[in-house]
Amino acid sequence: MATIEECRSALDKLSENMQHSEGDVRAAAALDRSVSCHITDLDVTFVGRMTGGRIDVRDTVQGPPADKAQIRLAMTGDDLVALVDGELHFAKAWGSGRVRLEAGLMDLFRLRKLL
Repeated sequence: MATIEECRSALDKLSENMQHSEGDVRAAAALDRSVSCHITDLDVTFVGRMTGGRIDVRDTVQGPPADKAQIRLAMTGDDLVALVDGELHFAKAWGSGRVRLEAGLMDLFRLRKLL
């Protein structure tokens, strides 16, 4: 089971990858939205903002976040690490229910280019 530190490191790596992306992926990463990532097996949520082509994690809270972010992810820590490392395909994980993504319809269309 991935630790909180490994999950935070995976989010930092994802942010770094987003910042150095190009084309359609860069345009999708340019959203300015609140974001949360709930790690279900650790029952911890990383809360922050997607802005400037990266994810800025501002807080880590126990359990689900108190405020509903505009973009919400939920998955196990191992799945987060596997997604960022390229070992787990997002569409398959989302389709099977291993990863949950909730956002407005227009944001979902833009985010699909990232994922």
